[in-house]
Amino acid sequence: MPEASFSIQGYNLVKLLKRLEDATARLEDVTIYQEGYVQSKIRKSSGRDAVAQASLNESPNKAVEGSKETDGGAGDISMGEDNPESIKEFEKFLSEKLDPLVSLAEEIDPLVYQSSSLFREAFQGQLDFLKAAVRSKRPVAGSETFMEAFKPINDKILSIGELKDANRQHKYFAHLNSVAEGAPLVSWVAVDTPVSQISDFKDASQFWTNRILKEFKDSEPNSIEWVKLFLGVFDDLKTYVKKYHTTGPSYNVDGIDFAEAYSQVICEKGPRSSDFASSSGAPPPPPPPPSSVFEVQSESGDQRQGGINAVFAELNQGENIMKSLKKVEKSQQTHKNPDLRASSSVPASSGAKTPPPKPKKPVGLKTKKLPRQELQGSKWFIENYEDQTDPIVIEANKDESVFIGHCKNVLVRINGKVNAVSVSESDRCNLLVQSSISGIEVIKSVNFGIQVENAVPQITIDNSDSGVIYLSKDSMHTEIFTSCSTSINVNVPTGDDDDFVEHPIPEQLKHSFTDGKLITNVFEHVG
Repeated sequence: MPEASFSIQGYNLVKLLKRLEDATARLEDVTIYQEGYVQSKIRKSSGRDAVAQASLNESPNKAVEGSKETDGGAGDISMGEDNPESIKEFEKFLSEKLDPLVSLAEEIDPLVYQSSSLFREAFQGQLDFLKAAVRSKRPVAGSETFMEAFKPINDKILSIGELKDANRQHKYFAHLNSVAEGAPLVSWVAVDTPVSQISDFKDASQFWTNRILKEFKDSEPNSIEWVKLFLGVFDDLKTYVKKYHTTGPSYNVDGIDFAEAYSQVICEKGPRSSDFASSSGAPPPPPPPPSSVFEVQSESGDQRQGGINAVFAELNQGENIMKSLKKVEKSQQTHKNPDLRASSSVPASSGAKTPPPKPKKPVGLKTKKLPRQELQGSKWFIENYEDQTDPIVIEANKDESVFIGHCKNVLVRINGKVNAVSVSESDRCNLLVQSSISGIEVIKSVNFGIQVENAVPQITIDNSDSGVIYLSKDSMHTEIFTSCSTSINVNVPTGDDDDFVEHPIPEQLKHSFTDGKLITNVFEHVG
């Protein structure tokens, strides 16, 4: 390449670097300005409330105008500027109902205090969610934005359950279980029928609160008072939801995007007071920007000059640029050395370094879904229940169907005549059915149990293992269809003494061709 071409390219590159340096200088000025602005705001924070209150007393209109200007214009919605009645009532609910509950729990036991505090923090996550809702349009349920906003609430529910599971032998296990059974209550912001859900979780908690009243009635008055405060949370929240959020959180049809609104709420919360307590009154300055890779650095001695000039110095060596390359001897060449071809590898030199091991990919975290029991249209959904101590009872009609999915170690009782029942991907799910018009279907389930009290026309089992079916005298005509299933046993009644006889469903089949047709029969063992 001619020397003139090198000069032109070098000139253009230097010009580009100059523009980059100017842009970097502007960014540094902006950073310094923002740092000074934040520090000045923090230094004035102690006296700001008193000044604002005095200004408000003198001229309310002027104070409002000043606050709007500080918030950055009409497009920037601030909770101080727009605080709906529903948000004020929820904040009042937290201070009057949840705070006394946590304070009393601290007097009872450290674990009860920890569980009650997590319960209070879950409601704080609800407050952030509701603040974003009143500013934004309704998000798509199950979307990434919605799940990100709901994640802090879900994390607190899981933490409460883990705390309970880790202290099963504790004296106050009933307290921990009461909170764990009622904690999913905070998921009402994700459903369209929150009032009924609040009642359901209160009923689930009362099994354990009744035990507290029985065990600590004469020994610990604080525990009795704690139960009253805890159950009062359900009643007061139900009243609040009926007044402001009958069909779920109230969204703003003319609001902004939910993700943007939730980000505003999180930013407005700011750093916690504990973070400021450990500092000197101001946040630490941002780290200095990295030095430019194109910066020219002079070094003493015989070392070459670094930066872009060193790059051009290397390129302008001409033939000398090849001197640093290492010559490969014939003994190291695969096509010259038969021994290397046999081993299909070249021996590494003594000075070579082994490459670092490739890092393993992190294991993805699976979010645990919340239990769900609700009627949508004419179909009941019972999903994500695990280790349920009490039976799940469904009062169904003949025009309704029941779907049970992703449940583990539960008992479901369906009262009345139902249209159809389906069990999918469940483990140790026991089903008690009075009567079904279409029948019962079991798919991809293990260790299941089915008991029919009246009549069912058919039972279909697909891709399932280790199941037990109990038929009544009225359901002896039931037809059972199985496919890709093993260890299925059917028990039928005999006589009047309520005894059952077990009949295993055949698993081995014999196939043969007769007159060009495939004939399949059950393979029976003799002897």
